[in-house]
Amino acid sequence: MAGTSSLPDPPVRMGLLAGWGDYPFVVADALQQQGIEVVGVGIRGHVEPALKEHCQVYRELSIGRLGAAIRFMKHHRVTAATMAGKVHKEKLFRPGAWGELLPDWEALRAFGSHWITGTGDRRDDTLIMAAVDAFARHGIQFAPATDFVPELLVEEGLLVGRLSRWQRMDVEFGWQHAKQLGGLDIGQTVVVMRKAVLAVEAIEGTDRCIERAGELCPTGGFTVVKVAKPQQDMRFDVPAIGIGTMRQIAEAGGRVLAVEADRTILIDKAATLDFARRHRITLVACRADQHACSARAA
Repeated sequence: MAGTSSLPDPPVRMGLLAGWGDYPFVVADALQQQGIEVVGVGIRGHVEPALKEHCQVYRELSIGRLGAAIRFMKHHRVTAATMAGKVHKEKLFRPGAWGELLPDWEALRAFGSHWITGTGDRRDDTLIMAAVDAFARHGIQFAPATDFVPELLVEEGLLVGRLSRWQRMDVEFGWQHAKQLGGLDIGQTVVVMRKAVLAVEAIEGTDRCIERAGELCPTGGFTVVKVAKPQQDMRFDVPAIGIGTMRQIAEAGGRVLAVEADRTILIDKAATLDFARRHRITLVACRADQHACSARAA
């Protein structure tokens, strides 16, 4: 089913700024199915090279070549774009990372205050908005990828398994803390066991957060809560889960994954739910009112 784009007119072609994971493949295929040409720019060191086969035209560039990405899209007459896939931000903190990336003038203009002079912060939303603003200066507007694949957004309800009384309380408890964490633009995931926070997500990402919780609580049985930020911009950094997330929870010993309905992307739904069933992991999607989630899942 096709979504209704937030762009003023249905685009003939769209730019796709792609990072790590399966999500860029899903978006590229959905756009083409809707008759939209895909002009792909893959972020080197993050994107899977096979994405090239899912785009009409494609180029892979380092994250420091922002100007080159803009010029490539403009050359192919792109005025609308979307982004999909994760950027592993921790790679940018490795010694000499920006020297290896060789940032061009547009990247220096966009990120200089954050990475060189230190006058700007390095929060996710701040950095992504700097890139989005750079594209906008050149006439390229970004739209949410979920406008074109709305069926990927998780609907409210208990998708797999059941929740015990303790697990419902841990979901409520974790939800409050995850929303506060997201409000600070630090992370979107909190891992809880009997109303104790085991781990919170920061720059390392959801999988590493879950892995750390498993190390700290080797008996397992904990609850993972992943939510959208209170100020979530659906154009980027939308929470996403899939079979990889479920596999990480299973390996770490978790028993529940709670996500936010209508604001979380579920990749490969059938395989993910099947994995959850086989490994006895409960998956529940709640709305912002956590008490309503508890009542439905009881």
